[in-house]
Amino acid sequence: MSIFVDENTRVVVQGLTGSQGRFHGVRNRDYGTKVVAGVTPGKGGESVEGIPVFDTVAEAVAETGADASFVAVPPRGAPAAILEAASAGIALVVCITEHIPAKDEALVYNRLRREHPATRLVGPNCPGVISPGKCNIGITAGEIALAGGPVGIVSRSGTLTYQALHELSQQGIGQTTCVGIGGDRVPGTSFLDVLSAFEDDPETKAVMLIGEIGGSEEERAASYIADKMTKPVVAYIAGLTAPEGRTMGHAGAIVSGSSGTARAKIEALEAAGARVGRSPSEAGEIMVEVVHGLG
Repeated sequence: MSIFVDENTRVVVQGLTGSQGRFHGVRNRDYGTKVVAGVTPGKGGESVEGIPVFDTVAEAVAETGADASFVAVPPRGAPAAILEAASAGIALVVCITEHIPAKDEALVYNRLRREHPATRLVGPNCPGVISPGKCNIGITAGEIALAGGPVGIVSRSGTLTYQALHELSQQGIGQTTCVGIGGDRVPGTSFLDVLSAFEDDPETKAVMLIGEIGGSEEERAASYIADKMTKPVVAYIAGLTAPEGRTMGHAGAIVSGSSGTARAKIEALEAAGARVGRSPSEAGEIMVEVVHGLG
C-alpha cells in the first residue's frame, strides 16, 4: 500500500501554464501520475502537452474527477489557490510554493481546519509526495525513488529527502511513500500526521524521519514514537553545528537558547527508541541494517 496517494490519484495542477507548473506537472505526468487537468484563470479551453486547462478547480473536478491538487503558483496567489481546491472538494493539496508569509500560512491552516476538515494540505514550501511506481506530486525526481517498500520517509528538508531516497534506492531498499512536509513555520501536515499514517499502513515496515533545528515538531514526534509506534524509526536531524539565534534556511529553522537545538531533538528521539544517525549517510546505513533485520 501507500499513504495519501496511489495509482488511482487524479491530479489537477494549479498553475499548469506557468513555467514551474508546466515543467513539474508534465514531469509528474510522464512519471505515470494521472495528471488529468490544469487550472489557470482566463486560460480555460487551452491545453499543455495534451493536459486540458480549466478556469477553475471546480470545473476541473466536475470534468475530470480530480481528487488531488498540485499548487505551483506564486506566493501571492498560493493561499487562495489552496482554499479554492479545498472548496472544490479536493482531498489532498500539495503546495510547493515558498516565501508565503507566515501570517497567510496560519490563516489558510486554520480555515482548512475549520471549513474544510476533509482536505489535507502538504506543504507549503515542500518537495511533495511520491509513492514510487504509483504517483508523484511535486518536484521530487522519480528516478531516485524505488518502488516496493518497505520504508516510509517523512522529512522537513527537501534536499535531504532526495538524499534519503537516493541512498536507500542505491542499496536496493524501496519506499512505500515519501512525504516532504516542508520546513515553514505553519506546515499543513505534521510529522505526527505522517507517522500515524505509516503506523496504520501494513506495507510500511520501518520509517525514516528527517528533521532539522527549530521548533518542537521533532520532540512531539518523539513522544508519539514512544507511545504509539510499533515500527522501527531511524532519524537524522540536520543542524548540529548551527549557531544559536540564527535562522538557517527554512523559516522554521531557528534556535533560541536550548529550544529547538539538534542535540535536544536527537536526545528526545533516542530516548523514545529511535535510532539516530549523525549524518545522512549514517542514517541510511542504519536503515539498511534495520530492513535486513526485519526478516
